[in-house]
Amino acid sequence: MLIQPFAVEEWMNAHETGAKYNIAETCVDSVSADELFKLTGEDGDTFWHGLAGRRLTYGDIEGSPAFREGVCRLYRTLEPRHILTTHGAAGANHHVFYSLVEPGDRVVSIAPSYQQLTSIPEGYGADLKVIRLRPENGYLPDLDELRTLAVPGTKLICINNPNNPTGALMNEAMLREIVSIAKEAGAWLLCDEVYRHLTQTDDYSPSIADLYDRGISVSSMSKVFSLAGLRLGWIATKDEAAMRAFLSHRDYNHISCGMIDETLAALALRHADAVLARSRGIVRENLAILTRWMETESRLWWVRPQAGTTALIHWDYPVESYDFCLAMYRQTGAFVTPGDCFGEPRSMRVGYACDTGELKDGLAAVSAFLRTLE
Repeated sequence: MLIQPFAVEEWMNAHETGAKYNIAETCVDSVSADELFKLTGEDGDTFWHGLAGRRLTYGDIEGSPAFREGVCRLYRTLEPRHILTTHGAAGANHHVFYSLVEPGDRVVSIAPSYQQLTSIPEGYGADLKVIRLRPENGYLPDLDELRTLAVPGTKLICINNPNNPTGALMNEAMLREIVSIAKEAGAWLLCDEVYRHLTQTDDYSPSIADLYDRGISVSSMSKVFSLAGLRLGWIATKDEAAMRAFLSHRDYNHISCGMIDETLAALALRHADAVLARSRGIVRENLAILTRWMETESRLWWVRPQAGTTALIHWDYPVESYDFCLAMYRQTGAFVTPGDCFGEPRSMRVGYACDTGELKDGLAAVSAFLRTLE
């Protein structure tokens, strides 16, 4: 299969380990196992002792019951049979396309977003149509354009909520309108929800899997739960035909996820309220810091994020994004992601859910670099 290079991942792979101030990271500040035990009140010695005696088999092929039950509690209408475990949300997105999309199928996706949502269906030979999100619309999709592109017989509509890289958030009313469009087209509706729950208010963030019988929710333990090292995600859907396809195709590329990963994840999900409270506290404090910093930089502009962990920040300097980000990285050690990784020139994606001290130091380094451009 021919596929476009994965721009954001190639950039991260090349530069992340050498960064002095990593404000490109998109996960909420990661925790160790010891920190997880402290946060949840679980006894680490008891946990490891119980795990050490287990034989390292393939485990539960469709996912451990405790993990799947924990995932279900993040939704309102789902049961464990509606959950399929995957190797991260990246594995989940890929598995959806691998299982459902054939050459010639109409697929409608949005951009900027995570590149999987456009490049994978394009690589599979889909009739791909892309809706470009625009700052004048708050980086929310134009629903009239979606109605035009989602013709009857459309196989799949793909959205990302909250959005990466912009932090835009579709509310329930907009999601229900998109569901109506998908119903009219007879399409499945995939929503990459890896940043769901990371809102700036306490309003409930609905899932497409609860709103639409043919909705497919993808998420993971990485962004919201600060456990990217588990490499554990899931697909959630009530659609029986889609689930049969997912189960059939996983025999070829997946088999099962790791039992140790699922056991740790189940522990975190038993205490989801505590973990989510920590994560929301970090993103709310840090977005306030980023907002105050933006107010001091007159040559930068943005659409302030409503949710998630990332912001897309534009500038009016005559410098392209790769040159800007690489020069800043080399001069200051501040690491961000070029907007051109998302088709957004003269901009950078900043991940603001890192350690608060690192965010402040990183933004100070960005400011120092900006002064050299003036």
